Amino acid sequence: MSRRLILLLVLFGLACRPAAAAPEILVVSTTSTEQSGLFAHLLPIFTRESGIGVRVVALGTGQALDAARRGDADVVLVHDRAAEERFVAAGHGGPRHPIMFNDFVIIGPAADPAGIAGLRDAAAALAKIAAAGAPFISRGDRSGTHAAELRLWQQAGIDPATGRARWYREIGQGMGPALNTAAAQGAYLLADRGTWLSFRNRQDLTILLAGDVRLFNQYGVMLVNPARHPHVRAAAGQAFIDWLRGPAGQAAIGAYRIGGEALFFPNADRPEPPAS
Repeated sequence: MSRRLILLLVLFGLACRPAAAAPEILVVSTTSTEQSGLFAHLLPIFTRESGIGVRVVALGTGQALDAARRGDADVVLVHDRAAEERFVAAGHGGPRHPIMFNDFVIIGPAADPAGIAGLRDAAAALAKIAAAGAPFISRGDRSGTHAAELRLWQQAGIDPATGRARWYREIGQGMGPALNTAAAQGAYLLADRGTWLSFRNRQDLTILLAGDVRLFNQYGVMLVNPARHPHVRAAAGQAFIDWLRGPAGQAAIGAYRIGGEALFFPNADRPEPPAS
C-alpha cells in the first residue's frame, strides 16, 4: 500500500472519530431559581463562555441537599443558610459561597380579610392570619421558603399544624403551584420575590407585606464533596461556582430583570447579614 494511501486512510480515520463530549455538570437547585427564569438567563451565558454544559434539577432546598448528600449532583445552589452550614459541617460538600439575595414577601388577596396590609412585622402578620382563620397556603416541601415560613410561625408563637383541618393547607409542591393554589383559593402565602415577579396567574393576589429584615433571602452555592463521591465533576463544577462568584456571573445575575425590576441581587463580595 502506498504511503499516500496510508496517509489518506489515517486522515479519514481522524475525521471520522467522534468529537470528545463537552463537559456537563448537574446542578440541584431551588424551584425559585428555575421558575423565576434566572437559570434560563444565566446558563447560556456560562456555557458560551466556558464550553461547559449545565443540567438543572429544580427541587425544594431540603430535597436538593438530600440529592447532594447522595452524590446525585455536582453542585448545589439553595437558600437555607442554616441547612447549608449543616451540610458543609457534615462533610458533604463546600465550602459554602454566598452569591445573591432577594427577599420573601407575604402575598394575599387584595381584600385582605386578615387585615395585614401596612404591617412591617411578618410574624405579627402571620398571627393575624391565624387569628382570622384566613386560608394560608404552605409549600410544605422542606424548601428554603418552607423553612423560612416555619421560622416565622415559631416567632409568632403559633403552631400552624393546629389549623390544618381549617385554614392551613400544605401542598408539598414548589413555589409556582403554591402561587396558583393561593390565586385559586384567595389565600395568603409566603413567596420569594423572584418567582412572584415572574408569576402571571395573579388574579387578585398582591404583595401585602415586605421589608421585614427577617424576610431577607440569601442564596448559597457549594460543590458536592468529590472525596465522598469520586464521580463528581469537580473541575467543571468548581468552574461554574467560580463563574457565579466572579465579575461575569455577578453581572449576569444583576442584569436579569422582569418588567425593569431586578429579581436577584449579587453579593458574592459583600458580607451576609447574621444568620437568623
